[in-house]
Amino acid sequence: MSGASGRVLVVDDNRVIRQLIRVNLELEGFEVVTAADGAECLDVVHEVAPDVITLDMVMPRLDGLRTAARLRADPRTSRLPIAIVSACTRYEAESGCVAAVDAFLAKPFEPAELIRLVRQLTHHEGPAVLDGRYGAAGRAGSARG
Repeated sequence: MSGASGRVLVVDDNRVIRQLIRVNLELEGFEVVTAADGAECLDVVHEVAPDVITLDMVMPRLDGLRTAARLRADPRTSRLPIAIVSACTRYEAESGCVAAVDAFLAKPFEPAELIRLVRQLTHHEGPAVLDGRYGAAGRAGSARG
């Protein structure tokens, strides 16, 4: 595992959300690399070698579900834990073939929920499906968007 707690590739087209996720994960000892969309994620994933990837659903160029499908199709990344972190509903995510991902966290979410999800995925502690609307208090405020 990379870094103190692991390396996370955060993929979101919203710069503020990327920064919020980065800060919260770094405060917990994770090394964080960011990408602005799915295409950039696919460009950097092999050099970054993350332990976990978080993907927004709605992004320009390549959305989260198509990115997850491409990651699953590549033998080098097929077993990499992937979490969708998105403002879409869980139903929308599941109807979009989320079998390619390991977890779903709805925006807005509490940072503590994000930390818990990423920890579960880095330690492969079983299913980590969370709904971010009902969470514990976090550090840097709720993520919306």
